Amino acid sequence: MILVTGGTGLVGSHLLFKLVSSGTPVRAIYRRAHKLELVKKVFGYYTDDADPLYNKIEWVEANINDVPSLERAFINITHVYHCAAFISFEPDKYRELRKVNIKGTANIVNLCVSNTVKKLCYISSIAAIGKEPHEDTLITEKTEWNPEDDNSVYAITKYGAEMEVWRGTQEGVDAVIVNPGIILGPGFWNGGGSSSLFKQIYKGLKFYPKGTSSYVDVWNAVDCMTTLMDSSLKNERYILIAENLSFKVFQDKVAKALNVKPAKKEASSFLLSIGWRLDWLTHKLFGKRRKLSKQMAKSISSTTLFDNSKLKEDIDFRFTTVDDSITKVSKYYLEDVKTS
Repeated sequence: MILVTGGTGLVGSHLLFKLVSSGTPVRAIYRRAHKLELVKKVFGYYTDDADPLYNKIEWVEANINDVPSLERAFINITHVYHCAAFISFEPDKYRELRKVNIKGTANIVNLCVSNTVKKLCYISSIAAIGKEPHEDTLITEKTEWNPEDDNSVYAITKYGAEMEVWRGTQEGVDAVIVNPGIILGPGFWNGGGSSSLFKQIYKGLKFYPKGTSSYVDVWNAVDCMTTLMDSSLKNERYILIAENLSFKVFQDKVAKALNVKPAKKEASSFLLSIGWRLDWLTHKLFGKRRKLSKQMAKSISSTTLFDNSKLKEDIDFRFTTVDDSITKVSKYYLEDVKTS
């Protein structure tokens, strides 16, 4: 039986649909019961008869930092997709990020070892890969992580989680790590994740940052994950992106697909430097949540180019173009707007 952590998230819900559609016995972890409705919603995108498929999932209420509940979830498990994570770039969330991303992953790895799990797939992030000194140099899986860099708290904890997975490989658990870029997919418009980008652009943005990022859609991500798990490949990591695009090009494409006006003004590095300082001051004075950290401001102003050739070569994978992914996700968003 397969175990999926983070089953109520964007990747987890789409992964569950693919697994149960193929007849695979699946158990999934959830923390909050109301989020199960989001999984049903995702299933409803792809079938008019979602309930029978959804009901094939064996749900277990558990927390990745609650070992007794995890132990129950691991009974008779042979393969694990570890999708659960806490995503935040707020510096004051560092302890919570460590608890979920590093300690929680350590708990998953420990139970994989003690239950002789055959293979583990960990969903990391391109944030956990090192940086190249020159912007035009492609970043690969071999690019070294530099702990002395001004890394974001999220990146630090995702890298730490990867170290736990590599520890597990030394203790007998075969594993693959995927490092996706921004994952494009429907169903989670109101969260703080990548799906909310479509909602933000639809409602209107005034500025766009001058940097770049890397993108992949959730369907490609899930297909790559399952292909890697079904393959003989082990103890490898893979950059999981379809294309590198500037934020301007990306938001222009999304705005066009949503039939709205894109942002016209560039947020310069100077403007962002003022922005993150004001954000910090507002947080200190009024306790408001951070929206823009120093590291985030630097990241969205920088050019980073990732190389996906290792994944394409090892599993002979062809990615969907970002244009086609944007068109597909935008269609779901507009349909949801009409019915909301």
